[in-house]
Amino acid sequence: MAPPRLRIAAIRFLNPAPLMWDFDHPPQAQDLARRYQIDWMLPSECADRLAGGTADIGLVPIAALAVTPGLRILPGCTIASKDRVRSLLLVRRAHQPIQAIRTVAADTASRTTIAYSRILFHKWGNPGAKFIPMAADLDAMLERADAAIVIGDPALLALEEEANQLERTGEELAYHDLAHEWRSLTGLPFVSALWAVAPGVDGSRLDEIAADFIRSRDHGMAHIDELAAEWSQRLPLDESTIRRYLSENIHYLLDEECIAGMDGFFRAAADAGVLPRYHLAGALPGVVSS
Repeated sequence: MAPPRLRIAAIRFLNPAPLMWDFDHPPQAQDLARRYQIDWMLPSECADRLAGGTADIGLVPIAALAVTPGLRILPGCTIASKDRVRSLLLVRRAHQPIQAIRTVAADTASRTTIAYSRILFHKWGNPGAKFIPMAADLDAMLERADAAIVIGDPALLALEEEANQLERTGEELAYHDLAHEWRSLTGLPFVSALWAVAPGVDGSRLDEIAADFIRSRDHGMAHIDELAAEWSQRLPLDESTIRRYLSENIHYLLDEECIAGMDGFFRAAADAGVLPRYHLAGALPGVVSS
């Protein structure tokens, strides 16, 4: 008797699209559907599903590892950036320096981006900035707060609309790429998310599961042109913009540099009081955390 299908908590944003190639496209999709059941949601919901026992595998913001006991990292895949990412933005009024910002409207879709941002505000000498959870609507966010954090597809669209925003509102805004800011201050990549496995999943299956997800990632990276064509029909972005984003801005391999970046993130988050202290060694075999 075949084991029950594993439940995947996945994200229908542009940036994970290469990771999901085999799950979305023939010939592998039919076979994978017999072994996996996919539910789509916001990044911040994925970890809650794992913690609540309603998902077995989830694409979780890495901050969730520090607050969700027992999660194991599925090796091989990540969503990261080694410099500019373009889909993680801090937007502020140009006349107001970062040190003077008192309130930040924060997109509720990702806990990890908020954690990185809190650390950055500490490093910028403004640890007291208050973060206000809001939906990703840049105009509404800036009506309520001094600055805004937008992530994912809304951030890409905000960059595309930068010139129109100035013409429409007459207010000059400054756009900070958070991954670039992080790299500039720490020398480390910005690691956003990875596949995590719930405690109840049989450990003997992890190698087989990881192989499925790594194979899907590799096939996705080999079909960037097709993904650009597909997603240009879903988003008001042209194919060249999407192609560049997927091939140049996002890094999908959970390599040694990204593991070091995660380790640095967790140490900085604990030092700033943003997250409890967390060591990767317990979640990813072969990793020695400093």
